[in-house]
Amino acid sequence: MKYFVLLGDGMADRGESTPLMVAKKPFIDALCKKGQTGLVQTIPDGFKPGSDVANLSVMGYAPELYYTGRSPLEALSIGVKLEDNDIAIRANLVTIENGILVDYSAGEIETADAVTLINEIKVKLPEKLKQSGFPDIVDSAKLYAGVSYRHCMVLDGNGEDYTKLELTPPHDITGKIARDYPPKGAFSGLLFALSLSSGAILKDSEINKKRIAEGKRPATNLWFWGAGKACKLKPFTELTREIFLQNYDIRAGLKGSVISAVDLLKGIAIGAEMSAPEVK
Repeated sequence: MKYFVLLGDGMADRGESTPLMVAKKPFIDALCKKGQTGLVQTIPDGFKPGSDVANLSVMGYAPELYYTGRSPLEALSIGVKLEDNDIAIRANLVTIENGILVDYSAGEIETADAVTLINEIKVKLPEKLKQSGFPDIVDSAKLYAGVSYRHCMVLDGNGEDYTKLELTPPHDITGKIARDYPPKGAFSGLLFALSLSSGAILKDSEINKKRIAEGKRPATNLWFWGAGKACKLKPFTELTREIFLQNYDIRAGLKGSVISAVDLLKGIAIGAEMSAPEVK
């Protein structure tokens, strides 16, 4: 038996007239007429709704057991190995203009431009951190380039309780005053300094000057969110074998692939020892 799961992540939307209600979609409509429809809760009570938690649920991984944060899953997709004491934090390249966070993706920045900017930050960050009063943290704050606007910062946990770190996803505050949503809790001073330092570096970047000349949005700052420790997923075949044995007395497990251009989904696949082909 083979199973195919097509997940329209966030496609449902909300409101009186959603995209799915007004779109012309004869094939989806035909499937619904000939098949069965229903509702499923993919976000357990007490968890914030997001693609990370929901996709773990869909693939059979109970978030209560496996979820540690979004960034550790994305770190897997770009080959970042986390030690037990490391804390991974998503680092968005964003656009802040006149104090307003106008774009959480810096204009869906191209990966080539983004990698160049991340490398500029990595080279110039130590000196900027020293100027900000954090000279001792330079070696323990490691920045890794990802895809488009999505990147990864890894900090040495140093015994701090990262669960008390309050970070706001930038896509939740588009159009709002950025300084009203500062990091709070553990590492908050450092992360604020990192964001300010990145802004000082990016302001003078030739890539940003070129983007502005081309009518594109510049990447003005790093914005941090989605913190977590290393996520240790059970191999998918082992997980499904246990589920089948418990519910159906079937002793075989499933193998699987995840076909997605999104690094979060690729990270889950890699952590679950599923195949994840490259997708543009």
